[in-house]
Amino acid sequence: MEWLLDPTIWVGLLTLVVLEIVLGIDNLIFIAILADKLPPKERDRARIIGLSLALLMRLALLSGISWLFQLTAPLLTVGDMTLSGKDLILIIGGFFLLFKGTLELHERIEGKRATFSGAKVYASFGVVVTQIVVLDAVFSLDAVITAVGMVEHLPVMMAAVIIAMLVMLVASKPLTKFVGAHPTVVVLCLGFLLMIGFSLVVEGFGFSVPKGYLYAAIGFSILIEFFNQLARRNLLALDSTRPMRERTAEAVLRMLGKKLPDEPTEEIAEKDRQDQPISFGIEERNMVSGVLTLADRSVHSIMTPRTDVSWIDIDDDPVKIREQIEQAPHSFFPVCRGTFDQIIGIGRAKRMIADLLTHGRIQENRLREPLIVHDTISIIRLIDTLKHSKGQLVLVADEFGAIEGLVTPIDVFEAIAGEFPDEDESPDIVADGENRWRVDGAADLHLLEQVLDTDGLVNEDEEYSTLAGYLLNHFGRLPNVGDRCEFDAAHAVFSFEVVRLERRRIAMVHVEKHPKADGESTGAQV
Repeated sequence: MEWLLDPTIWVGLLTLVVLEIVLGIDNLIFIAILADKLPPKERDRARIIGLSLALLMRLALLSGISWLFQLTAPLLTVGDMTLSGKDLILIIGGFFLLFKGTLELHERIEGKRATFSGAKVYASFGVVVTQIVVLDAVFSLDAVITAVGMVEHLPVMMAAVIIAMLVMLVASKPLTKFVGAHPTVVVLCLGFLLMIGFSLVVEGFGFSVPKGYLYAAIGFSILIEFFNQLARRNLLALDSTRPMRERTAEAVLRMLGKKLPDEPTEEIAEKDRQDQPISFGIEERNMVSGVLTLADRSVHSIMTPRTDVSWIDIDDDPVKIREQIEQAPHSFFPVCRGTFDQIIGIGRAKRMIADLLTHGRIQENRLREPLIVHDTISIIRLIDTLKHSKGQLVLVADEFGAIEGLVTPIDVFEAIAGEFPDEDESPDIVADGENRWRVDGAADLHLLEQVLDTDGLVNEDEEYSTLAGYLLNHFGRLPNVGDRCEFDAAHAVFSFEVVRLERRRIAMVHVEKHPKADGESTGAQV
């Protein structure tokens, strides 16, 4: 036992432990990959069994070291080439690694692992453990040969193998979680598997591959992957500072083919457009876009303005009230006294008709209490209010208490899916030939952007939400009939011409689209 006092023995032991850990990392990673095919509750047991088998196998091979050395004798002759038992083991093991690595890469790159429509199907525990045993045999041979080449004393070899395996056993679970969270690391490790398998095959056929070349390639690849993961973590950290709703909306808009404001405005060539698969149709894309932008819109952009509200004056003649109710296709009406701001309540059409027929007047005690919200309320809170309104309308008031309009559930639905005109209404936007439209001044700018397939008309910093508001803001005054302005978008120029006024209101606008030629630069509105 005098050799235990030799400092070189301890240096050799430490060096061998480091090498055994390095040589066992690939074994540990591939055990983790195989264990991932098992149900979660069985993965830890498979890892422990796999590493324990690797330890026992290496100890057994070290114990039979004399027999291993005898495998160098020629066993098979093929032409001018003689193969020993050791060579056959290297060749068979190398081909197994090549086959296994290629199969795993194909499953991950082709995405064949996630084709099940039901619950995830896991591999059998026995099958996975069998594959782990075969991998242990191949990797243990490599580790044992390294140990024999470095150290002369069998106890030192066994001690180094045990220490290295205990270290890997402690690190197996964190390493497995890391591999599962970083798919690129899995692909990189499978590439290592192919490289090691190839080296074993060529070594079995008598061509020496210096281990330093393999370790240098692996080390360089790991360094590149380290920088890649570091850059990815920094990007995720930077992106996590933005609101989740904003990031989700942008991701879905990119999927829908919508260009974001901070992205380049250069348009894709028409040929490239045709080559791209269409994931959503125009209507579906507009609806999803409507949902994503709904929370950012103001109440003014979806409400029915007071000038278009049908309301009942309780002091009117009962016959006039009845005719008004019968001609309007609404189920609820604001009931007022004298002016629209003097709200008494909300009346249901059929109940008011019954009161007029029975009592000759509307019964105030049968009216519902009006629901009034402030015009600064968010759309999300407004939707919650509408949920509790039991189908009736909600009135919108300004800071002075004046009623500005009303909102119904159908108004919210129209903000998402487009117009649904009533019987007494006509669509706000009507096609008038190719690239030509007749647009009501009260048309919602969000809807107009969808119809014109453009961006930039809506300005969240401004208070207007209709085409009339946009034109009034542009002209700085009430325009005259025939006044024109243009909006220069990324792919086209849109001209707006006022064709009809009603008192102090822009009633009708003619819109025409002039597509730009390829390469024509974009400008600003003029």
